[in-house]
Amino acid sequence: MKFNTGITLTLITLIWSACSSDYVPKPKGYNRINLPPHDYVNLSDTLPYQFEFSKYAEIHEDTSYNAEPYWLNVYYPQHQANIQLTYKDIDDSEEKLETLLEDSYRLTANHQVKAAAIEERILGTPSGKRALIAELKGEVPSQFQFYITDSTKHFLRGALYFRTATQNDSLAPVIEYIKLDMIHMLNTLHWEGEQTSGSAS
Repeated sequence: MKFNTGITLTLITLIWSACSSDYVPKPKGYNRINLPPHDYVNLSDTLPYQFEFSKYAEIHEDTSYNAEPYWLNVYYPQHQANIQLTYKDIDDSEEKLETLLEDSYRLTANHQVKAAAIEERILGTPSGKRALIAELKGEVPSQFQFYITDSTKHFLRGALYFRTATQNDSLAPVIEYIKLDMIHMLNTLHWEGEQTSGSAS
């Protein structure tokens, strides 16, 4: 059987063009995550610190083997997310404060192996307090951390974790949502016995 050379060349050209055309991959698709409007309630006033936290979260006492008084977990059951809060009384000790600051820096730095970036900045709160916050990018176990202290008595550290194997890029909307809740916690935080002028909502 004879082939028409012109037709054969045309077919080859068309096939080649189709194979070599620019391919644009579909963007990654993630499950839609419905996030409610931010809404807050007050933490118990039986603690040496108070703040407003998400009404969609639960407050659990830290029951781990090394837990200390006033350590809490702010748990989001819908997202299996947990904000671990560790509190220390400084007792007017500069040495103790320095140790706590070093420990906080070390705990954040431990994520450098997996972190694509760690961005730290100072957050000034409406009541004049200053907190150091750290945002961690990449497939890290903790995506957002902070500490806040009055340098004489109170030291509070918070770290966000997820109890799920879902990758952080898929969790991005939830991470951003809870980060705003954590900043609200800091903006509304006051220490036991401290005079306040009302809610900082």
